[in-house]
Amino acid sequence: MPDLGASIIATRVALLELRDERRQVQEGYELLDEKRVMLATEILRQLREHTARQDQLREHEAAARAAFAAAVATHGFDDVTVAPSCPLGEALLRRENRRFLGIALVDAHLDVAPLEAQAGGSSPELRSCAHAFRQVAADYVALSACAGNLRRLIRDYVRTERRARALENVLLPEIDASLRFVEEQLDAVDQEEAVRVRNAGRTDGSVQAGTGST
Repeated sequence: MPDLGASIIATRVALLELRDERRQVQEGYELLDEKRVMLATEILRQLREHTARQDQLREHEAAARAAFAAAVATHGFDDVTVAPSCPLGEALLRRENRRFLGIALVDAHLDVAPLEAQAGGSSPELRSCAHAFRQVAADYVALSACAGNLRRLIRDYVRTERRARALENVLLPEIDASLRFVEEQLDAVDQEEAVRVRNAGRTDGSVQAGTGST
């Protein structure tokens, strides 16, 4: 422990200032602790959403592979590769920006226009294949937005956790140690003053007794 006496003068003013500083630091810690809990809650919610979107993506990828296999079985691999393309030029990326405890979060999804009759080829198998892969693309958009939110939330949580622990494990104990030091010093001064007053009273009594006997 550092030599507190070298940096703190034990006075009533110093005691009041330390108590006020401790109160402010405690309030700051409680705010950080509350923010830490809220961030953890939102992170868990986003993790559940991310897991659900991953499961959905796996289902749609399996459906896309099945649709691709059906198209290849019907037309052959070469014909599938030269089938008319189904571009996403008409797709609209929709973003909904929001803030959580000052953190910018984004919800995004791909608004894909319905396939035209000739899009993706003339057969139902080719159109089904095109539709399935468009759905996979939309899933990746939503999943990417969720992953970005998680990264931002976790980064802020780590920063908040570090600050809260610094207050809890470093600053507050240092202030408490300083408070104990000042209180002990003031108690010692009060005891010395009480002894002096008592001794002074005894001395005055002895002097008065000696004067009376004379």
